[in-house]
Amino acid sequence: MEPTPHLTLARVPPRTPPAHGAERSLLPRRVIPPLWREARAGSLLLNMLREELRPAPPGPTCGPPVLLVPGVFAGDASLAPLASTLSDQGWAVWPSGIRSNVGCSGAIVQRLVTRLEAIVPDHGRVALVGHSRGGLLARATAQRRPDLVSGVVTLGSPHRDQLAVHPLLWANVMTLAALGSLGVPGFLRFGCRGTDDCCSGYDHDVAASLPPGIGAISVFSRRDGVVDWRACVDPDATNVEVEATHCGMPSDPATLRAILSAVASFDSSQSSPHLEPVAWPAAA
Repeated sequence: MEPTPHLTLARVPPRTPPAHGAERSLLPRRVIPPLWREARAGSLLLNMLREELRPAPPGPTCGPPVLLVPGVFAGDASLAPLASTLSDQGWAVWPSGIRSNVGCSGAIVQRLVTRLEAIVPDHGRVALVGHSRGGLLARATAQRRPDLVSGVVTLGSPHRDQLAVHPLLWANVMTLAALGSLGVPGFLRFGCRGTDDCCSGYDHDVAASLPPGIGAISVFSRRDGVVDWRACVDPDATNVEVEATHCGMPSDPATLRAILSAVASFDSSQSSPHLEPVAWPAAA
């Protein structure tokens, strides 16, 4: 039997403070998510790399608009199953244009804004769905241009602490940042933590509450083997818990149902479902 998503609403202050102190540190966190649960991550990565050789299909021209943003290291092809499901349900799905999500955060956000500006005049405000780092980029994009966004769905996105991840992923991210800081083009840099002008305000935009009028759904899983799930829980959003791994989340049946329900609520401005308060998890 497929697990049913659990909607949770935390008793917390109405605002999420921006990252500071330890949360801004580049040092590895004292968390070790169960990476063994991501056993299929290797084969999934190989499949994604093969798919990256194919151009992403253009977005459709009818139906309510949705823009998908892939996770770190991945490209638009990694969200193909999700795009197919949304298209089958009548949504107009656009790819982000990202082939490999390893670049400068500020530059990617600007490209996403440009993409939204091209979609909105003919199709209306867009729902953003982002996996992992893609969810962080989606949140920052919504902060910059709330007039273009109807809502944001994040999938396993650690917005409370962006580096609350498994040490192996942390090491890979630090390697990319070192290469980028040395001048290798196309990679993020250590300055993307907000010290460079290109990413000024990015950390704040990721952690802060989304502007009024923008729907917010955060999907997380305690089975996540890459990200500390506690860093994904949003005090100002509807939090949906699923039984999925990090890499498998975008194609997980329960996650797909949660996404469909979320983007439908963004489009119709329906009231949120009844939520039972739960204890707020400790910060990652």
